[in-house]
Amino acid sequence: MSPTDPHEMPAELPGPVDRNLALDMVRVTEAAALAASRHVGRGDEEAADRAAARAMINAINAVEMNGRVVVGDGEEGAVPWLFAGQEVGRGQGQAVDLALDPLEGATACARGDVNVIAIVAVTERGGFLAVPDHLYMDKIAAGPDLPPGTLDLDAPPEENLARLAEARGAQVGDLVVCILDRPRHGELIGRVRAAGARIRLINDGDVSGALTTALPETGVDLYMGVGGAPEGVLAAAGLRCLGGEMQARLVAPPGGGGRLPPLPGLKDPTAKLSIQDLASGDVMCALTGITGGPALPGVRRWPGGATTHSLMMRARSRTLRTMVTRHDFSVKARPD
Repeated sequence: MSPTDPHEMPAELPGPVDRNLALDMVRVTEAAALAASRHVGRGDEEAADRAAARAMINAINAVEMNGRVVVGDGEEGAVPWLFAGQEVGRGQGQAVDLALDPLEGATACARGDVNVIAIVAVTERGGFLAVPDHLYMDKIAAGPDLPPGTLDLDAPPEENLARLAEARGAQVGDLVVCILDRPRHGELIGRVRAAGARIRLINDGDVSGALTTALPETGVDLYMGVGGAPEGVLAAAGLRCLGGEMQARLVAPPGGGGRLPPLPGLKDPTAKLSIQDLASGDVMCALTGITGGPALPGVRRWPGGATTHSLMMRARSRTLRTMVTRHDFSVKARPD
């Protein structure tokens, strides 16, 4: 990076990460998904989140690694486990950083809605941008193999749509844009529709929404809008593994006077961030569906057991593995 670059990232990262950790992380997300699945549609966000977090911390602490949570389930003091800064794993093996969410889409889980996942990403120490839980992030993301300069967070949505359509050899009317259904996105939604693109509005599932752009079978081409900052780092980690592209900028929370706090690793917290600024190094990512969605089916429970559907991926090789696992509770402890 040049001396004038606004971002302060480590000059050199150790690596690569032991690829066997990817399978360990699938077991971790499966545990969280199975525990949360008992609470789908029961109207209690806190109970669902608590169950998922408890299952995830138990599973993750059994892994042979020296792990540190950088982006977690909340801040220390606000949540009992999986907070930013917590040391996890058995304290042996490779030193790695983690970004995770045991229940991405807690409100949707309580409603029985779609796009709820458990997700964990791993990289070398210093590879994830540490962002507080209360910050928001403006994002634009798309799938792999785009020419450089196709996306620009600072460009009007109409321009990004035109550039993406040209890069894909399509018309703007062929594109589908995923946007969180929030009042703050009213103008964005109107402009995207006026440009001729189609929209898939989602109630929750910020990470899933961004990742669908890099999974062709979902039919989503672009993700735009403001969501959570921790979710932005997780989305960047997944998109790194899938070869996708993303740009972002931190946004101050409502009522904070419009000011962003100083952040470790950033000279300018208002700077436009690349995908590498958010998630660098040998990133590996695992996610398991809790409720169904375009990216993954949800947990299917049956008498005495359940079936989970997970993705396991790695940036270094751009390998994507789909895993379907049958869990027989008669021969192992129930996850709930």
